[in-house]
Amino acid sequence: MKINKYVEDLKAKSAAELNEELVAAKKELFNLRFQNATNQLDNTSRIKEVRKNIARIQTVITEKANAAE
Repeated sequence: MKINKYVEDLKAKSAAELNEELVAAKKELFNLRFQNATNQLDNTSRIKEVRKNIARIQTVITEKANAAE
């Protein structure tokens, strides 16, 4: 149920806050990929988790855009 709480938190945020969260998640993903390439990453499952979070954020952004129309 942790994922549902995360999505509810995302839905409560404004579009600007969602965009900031998206940029932060993409930066984190870049850093994780860089660490993985240099064999410094211990928890490789974090990459998959961040990718899914990016998709969740983009989905909420799209839902808000469609609701505004």
